[in-house]
Amino acid sequence: VTGVAASDVLNVRAWPANFSRILVGHPNGTALSLTGKCTGGVKLDAINGRPAAEQAAAVRTRWCEIWLDPLGDGNFRAGWVYGKFIAPL
Repeated sequence: VTGVAASDVLNVRAWPANFSRILVGHPNGTALSLTGKCTGGVKLDAINGRPAAEQAAAVRTRWCEIWLDPLGDGNFRAGWVYGKFIAPL
């Protein structure tokens, strides 16, 4: 997670839309487990290894799916984050 205001968090949503229910929030620096797909047909494995700026441009206006365990009980589910706030490690 990157680029979120210091007093804010990146909201993980149930569906890829800003009006969707918020599942959990993560501050800057949180490592996310991405599933590899984003809206608009963007596949993360297709842009993996490209320059960071090119990767950021590919997902900037897309929603990307992640795996999360909102209750910390091992019951993982999918959620969605806005690509503007993610960066490759």
